Amino acid sequence: MISSRNARTVANLAIASALAILLGACGSMSLPSLSSSSAPEPEPGVAPEMPATIRADEIVGRWGLASFQNPNDRARTEAAARGQCKQPYVIGAGASGGVVMHLADQATPQELRLKGSPSGKNYIGPPGPAGGEQDREIVSFDGRVLVTRFIEKDAAVRYGNMVYVRCAPRA
Repeated sequence: MISSRNARTVANLAIASALAILLGACGSMSLPSLSSSSAPEPEPGVAPEMPATIRADEIVGRWGLASFQNPNDRARTEAAARGQCKQPYVIGAGASGGVVMHLADQATPQELRLKGSPSGKNYIGPPGPAGGEQDREIVSFDGRVLVTRFIEKDAAVRYGNMVYVRCAPRA
């Protein structure tokens, strides 16, 4: 004969097992949606990349490089960048139509893309939407002087406005 204490334990285990089985079965069932729309909303698509108004071949070359934080220092910084042409920063042509440059805090240069945006701004960065965290905005470019600023706030503070002054061709 089963004692009442053991009977209660067996009954509790049986109830717990039955609940576990029922809950497991409920989790695998699909219930009808209670919302008014029957089809899920499509996710917004990624906008196609817009071409930049600046071509990659326009910025390939040897550049003197300096940076400034204060806009009043721009003229002085351009002169300092011109002085760096003894040890120029080289922007190379990429294999797939981009430019070879460094990303912020990266020791190895890589191919980056020139990207346009609906607002008319141009960016240099890895593949992806224009204005991404690793991109730099082209603030100005006149063919001789290129000014860029990193989008990521911390990099923008550390590097400031990067001024590239085209170096004269080698004699």
